[in-house]
Amino acid sequence: MKHRGKAHKFGDNVNTDEIIPARYLCMREGKELAAHCMEDADKSFAKKVKKGDIIVGGRNFGCGSSREHAPIAIKAAGVSCVIAESFARIFFRNAINTGLPIVTSPEAARDIKTGERVEADTHKGEIKNLSRKKKYACEKLPHFIDSIIKKGGLINYVKR
Repeated sequence: MKHRGKAHKFGDNVNTDEIIPARYLCMREGKELAAHCMEDADKSFAKKVKKGDIIVGGRNFGCGSSREHAPIAIKAAGVSCVIAESFARIFFRNAINTGLPIVTSPEAARDIKTGERVEADTHKGEIKNLSRKKKYACEKLPHFIDSIIKKGGLINYVKR
């Protein structure tokens, strides 16, 4: 599966409160959550993110509380993929469960800058920085995880 878009770069230890602050957890709809996505990390993120864009994070992306609202907000904001040096385990699982593609690539996460055009190919295990014509290796998603993401998350996967 290929994901292509403009990079939005964040640092290490971006926690779920920064991704979707607790004050919005009463909201359940993706569109409502998307309007506040990354609000405590970058107040203007929800206004500047475009469909297909990619979040690039550092180490331990998605740490903190185990709220599935975080990957739902990211996905609903139009983000097609998250690339990071590493992910918090519960965020990794919640992302898969909600159908948000995530890939680990320390080299890409450190090198890619905000605004650069990026393509992540989870089948090939490759990330391309289209702006600087660079390639990076990333983890290939196992087939069953890729299938869950293609179906839009675990519930849709099980239903089908």
